[in-house]
Amino acid sequence: MTKRLYHGAAFYPELWSEEVVEQDIRMMKEAGINVARIGEFAWSRMEPEEGQIDMSFFVKVIEKLHDNGIQTVMCTPTPTPPIWFTHGHPERMYVDEHGTVMGHGSRQHACTNNSYFRERAAIITKHIAEALGGLPGIIGWQLDNEFKAHVAECMCETCKGLWHQWLEGRYGTVEKLNDAWGTDIWSEYYHRFDQVPQPGAAPFLHNSSLRTMYQLFSYEKIAEFADEQAAIIREYSDAPITHNSSIAFHVDNERLFKHLDFASFDTYANFDNTPAYLINCDLFRNFKQGKDFWIMETSTSFSASLESYAKPHPNGYLRSEAVAAYALGAEAFCYWLWRQQRAGCEQPHGSVISAWGKPTIGYQSVLEVEQARQAIESAMVSSRPAQAEVAMTYSDRSKAFLKTEPHRKLNHRGLVTSFYERILTAGIHRDLIPEEAQLDGYKLLFTPFLHYISAEYLERAKAFVSNGGVWVVGPLSGGRTEQHTIHTDAALGAELETLAGVETLYTCPMEGTDTVGRAFGMTAPLSLWSAVFEPKEATAVGLLEGGLAPGKAFITEKQHGKGKIVMLGSLPAGDEGNALLDKLIRHYAAEAGVTLQTDVTSGTIVAPREADGHRLWVIVNMDGIGGSVTLPQEGTDVLTQASVAAGKLDIGAYEYRVIQFPGK
Repeated sequence: MTKRLYHGAAFYPELWSEEVVEQDIRMMKEAGINVARIGEFAWSRMEPEEGQIDMSFFVKVIEKLHDNGIQTVMCTPTPTPPIWFTHGHPERMYVDEHGTVMGHGSRQHACTNNSYFRERAAIITKHIAEALGGLPGIIGWQLDNEFKAHVAECMCETCKGLWHQWLEGRYGTVEKLNDAWGTDIWSEYYHRFDQVPQPGAAPFLHNSSLRTMYQLFSYEKIAEFADEQAAIIREYSDAPITHNSSIAFHVDNERLFKHLDFASFDTYANFDNTPAYLINCDLFRNFKQGKDFWIMETSTSFSASLESYAKPHPNGYLRSEAVAAYALGAEAFCYWLWRQQRAGCEQPHGSVISAWGKPTIGYQSVLEVEQARQAIESAMVSSRPAQAEVAMTYSDRSKAFLKTEPHRKLNHRGLVTSFYERILTAGIHRDLIPEEAQLDGYKLLFTPFLHYISAEYLERAKAFVSNGGVWVVGPLSGGRTEQHTIHTDAALGAELETLAGVETLYTCPMEGTDTVGRAFGMTAPLSLWSAVFEPKEATAVGLLEGGLAPGKAFITEKQHGKGKIVMLGSLPAGDEGNALLDKLIRHYAAEAGVTLQTDVTSGTIVAPREADGHRLWVIVNMDGIGGSVTLPQEGTDVLTQASVAAGKLDIGAYEYRVIQFPGK
């Protein structure tokens, strides 16, 4: 298939009459929608009675879409098992940490580990793939819908049995588990694996190892379910397979996408929080290296449910959102949803077309996105996002550690996004990379909020530094073992501290201690659970003033091979803290020789891309205020073919420009 950019929407033809479906397909074509996602909640339409499976309706819909130039991403309908599966069978249902058994009527109400669920899910998936896999309109598959979006770890009896098997596979003997978890505390010692509880209701708090390991168990089991579904589909179809995930869900995205073909995500970030949107593009681009990602769901204007609603996008914002996504590596930009639902719990949600078949408040924005897609498509499909020189490690496993030990209710996504925003604001082209990613091509690596630093990660980082890279470690990194226990050889682990040339004297919370950090000629209050350093073979770059440990270090650096290791023990807070972090990032970017950095103003981004013989800058204003950037040399405006002089280039509110430069 010829490479192209996709512009799509979620489509639910099973909810409407044949006449409405015909109208929808005609209007999709008029709006420039070239891909539809269908089937994700339609299990009861496909199999209204157990064993009575009929896919003819969806065959006809896919053929109609294809006849009108609209391709299909087909979904497996497993998030919503029908009433025949659930009624009278509480043993098949999801159970939360309080022991509440879910009932029928929403989604994700079944336990995905239940053996009968797996059996019926495999059967319906096989029928779908067999009936539809050979149709010319099928260009991709989506497994389920938003794994673990509304639920977290299941506490049912099925999961308890699988949990015990998982523990035995991980530890081998219960003695090793007891030693790893320190179960002599509070008489938690176990004699058999089947005595180990699930982290359900408890008078106080569970053992940290128990709670974190149960999350990792849950992560692995949902990924195994995805692998199982993908294997069935591959027997009947060569089309690539994905899942629409998010960093907000209770999954390990790195593991989830390991055996899938491309990554995709759903996002409903508010227009005034663009870092929360862009972080997804810079992360999901890297779950499947070298492959474009998809935005499978975003709103045309606002998201909503029966209980709440978000702020509508300003006019012009959706187009900038789409252009930024395509420029940062998206192959598709898709909406939830095409036609507003007339029933259910998401009736108020924004859409392209209303329930009565008329354009919504977001319709004109959709037309603007399509116009932009056509304008940039040739340039995007003939180029690739440039290799970033700066990377920041992202870890869903670390999210599990923070859920177990949230300190003062810290939010992992908020912490990570705030740190990422500082790199974004510095005008640096950046990658968010999963823990197991290779570090080739990078010059500067940030590792914040990685509670457990594995031996494998440490070896890769050590080699990265030896070869000339600058590695900034922390804050809140390295202070826990793989089992979510405290190190006994050094606060952050002896290997890391020796490598960094420091001794961590104390770990403690900084809030409320009147501690100020001074570094790079600036001062700022400090926050979070922090590490206080005594430099041994390192140099103190940031010192504590006031508080409990004045004169000690919170930032150190040490040469190692051709590069440098920087320890960041505490998080600068407030506006002064943001300024200090900005200074730190720019300082080490300069030391590392980072060149993919611009002076673009805040609220505007530059997405550099490369093609044979030339470079592209896609410049997008996303705050509705406008901005500017300095062009390093004369270029050509791809959209108008006019020459553009070197120097300052002003960008209007929600405007985008595509500038081509000669040479690499």
